[in-house]
Amino acid sequence: MASKLWAARAASYLKISFQYRGFATFIKDLKYADSHEWVKVEGNSATVGITDHAQDHLGDVVYVELPDEGAEVKQGASFGAVESVKATSDINSLFQERWLKLTQSSMILLVNASPYESGWIIKVEINNADEVKSLMDPDQYSKFCEEEDAKH
Repeated sequence: MASKLWAARAASYLKISFQYRGFATFIKDLKYADSHEWVKVEGNSATVGITDHAQDHLGDVVYVELPDEGAEVKQGASFGAVESVKATSDINSLFQERWLKLTQSSMILLVNASPYESGWIIKVEINNADEVKSLMDPDQYSKFCEEEDAKH
């Protein structure tokens, strides 16, 4: 109950939509991958981060490993890792993309407090807008997470 209250207060403070699912929040204007990254598409660029669900399961993020700015990445390839107090997890490329901007290392801790706002990880240029169609909407991702959690 305390975590539900905390999540509702945090969502209100961050001015994001909040729907309690027992483990995470989902933002209606974002797309989601089954590897637990979120995407906010704006024209031919996208902002990418790890989802609240992923952050909750990983625990407090302490370090994010990323390659150099301007690198080109193939869709589905791992391009970095998120290290937390519990585990290290790969971050996968959702598109055939060219990186425009990486989060600054001093901002990484915002992944814990604000995974959908200030806690973004990369901004990319999307080469093929059709790749976005393969991502899940919030309802699909919520169902995916519930099914995944039920297996464990």
